[in-house]
Amino acid sequence: MKQNVYIQSYCHIKNHSVSLNGNTVFYSDDTEFPSFIKSAAIHLETNYPKFYKMDNLSKLAFLAADILLKENNPYSDKTDNIAIVLSNKSSSLDTDRKHQISISDKENYYPSPSIFVYTLPNICMGEISIKHQLHSENTFLIFDKFNAKHLHINAEFLLKNNKADEVLCGWVDFDDKNYEAFLYLVSENGNIAHLPEEIEHLYHIK
Repeated sequence: MKQNVYIQSYCHIKNHSVSLNGNTVFYSDDTEFPSFIKSAAIHLETNYPKFYKMDNLSKLAFLAADILLKENNPYSDKTDNIAIVLSNKSSSLDTDRKHQISISDKENYYPSPSIFVYTLPNICMGEISIKHQLHSENTFLIFDKFNAKHLHINAEFLLKNNKADEVLCGWVDFDDKNYEAFLYLVSENGNIAHLPEEIEHLYHIK
């Protein structure tokens, strides 16, 4: 059983900006999400061709996770035992709307498989797991707003019961033109106490 765990690092994506541990690593004047996230992925050397075929929620979660995992676990022998606990308030609503449009026209009925595959919010965790070869636990929670307490409880349980070596946690929400990602990595390394109030504080950092 792990006794002491910490927040090792954290990443924000919002307001056409990407930051790592409070430091801006990419900023664009382009306020449109598709072009912003594409430019960010290129600049941050995501190097994953499938990224451009993902839905918006998956792109958002994938890029934040990729930044953290490349920063903290490059080719680590523990990389495959990182659990994922994510949350949001909109589920996969952005993609659900697109799927509904594809089936609502009875004269031109043709549901798109490439859209339908993303009509569950947890699919974004699958995309992260495939890229980084993760084989541990994963959970996607839906809340009315960011809930640091529940993220803390889930991560502590996984780590202290040896269900994972590290946990990638956070909030990733996409609804229409509104988007926000806040992901953080919990492990035995780091210097930020893994406490609900610290998680809440980091979430609100501008």
